[in-house]
Amino acid sequence: MNSQRIAVITDSGTDTPAQFAREHDVRIVPLRINFSDGSSYESGVTITGAQLIERLQHEIPTTSLPSPATIRQTFDRAKEDGYEGAVFVSISSGLSATNNTARMVAEQMENFPVVVIDTKSIGIGAGMLVMETVREIEAGVPLSNLEATVSLVASRSSIFFSVKSLDYLRAGGRISEAVYRIGSVLNIKPVITCNEEGRYVVAKKSRGWERSIDTQVSLIEQEARKYNKVRIALCCSDACQMFDELEAKVSRQVDNAVEFVRSGVSPDLLVHTGPYLVGIGIQPVA
Repeated sequence: MNSQRIAVITDSGTDTPAQFAREHDVRIVPLRINFSDGSSYESGVTITGAQLIERLQHEIPTTSLPSPATIRQTFDRAKEDGYEGAVFVSISSGLSATNNTARMVAEQMENFPVVVIDTKSIGIGAGMLVMETVREIEAGVPLSNLEATVSLVASRSSIFFSVKSLDYLRAGGRISEAVYRIGSVLNIKPVITCNEEGRYVVAKKSRGWERSIDTQVSLIEQEARKYNKVRIALCCSDACQMFDELEAKVSRQVDNAVEFVRSGVSPDLLVHTGPYLVGIGIQPVA
């Protein structure tokens, strides 16, 4: 428990690194994964990424946000554990209604203030902002100032990712039919990012999987030039573990990175991206 007794809570879609979450008591509310046979799982709790990938061979399931009751239980448990307030850091409100649900529940809490932060990002990009929230709390930033402080960092942070197949983004309505058709016919692998509203947009197009990875690195290099020091986050799904190769690529082109963070990909994100996903996040260091 930090000295301010502020609990940090997030959802599974932020891909906060597991070891960091354990060390700082970051509490994770899982999104749900639902199959047509009526089975439903809590992402990362009752279904793993490997299990989800196995089932993707037969069906692309749907995802749903945590229930208000689940979020309320998480707030109540934090209060029972001695925390005096909480901050909920969510994946982008442009991609999920989790943020809005958390705000609704937070307004119903009595004698337990809760601040809800919209990262406008997803995956490890959002996870970096969970980590930043922990650092700000430990530095003494009060609960009332956390949203403004972390949101400023969020506005200067970026996430880029590539997928081998566009089928999953198309099935989830994350990319247009036109982008899907052109990409499939011409082997175009768009590098996806989140815009200022926290919605998916194409940052740049590349032909082929390997070139799309190199394009990510080039985009990260461009972002890094804006700041004196940066943190870099790497994410790879279980099906394409290439952390060492990816870090080496970035290190050759970004000379002001003071830290590299690694994370897997949560099952709920794999539903929308497919089993092959590689991403790079960047965040300025004050």
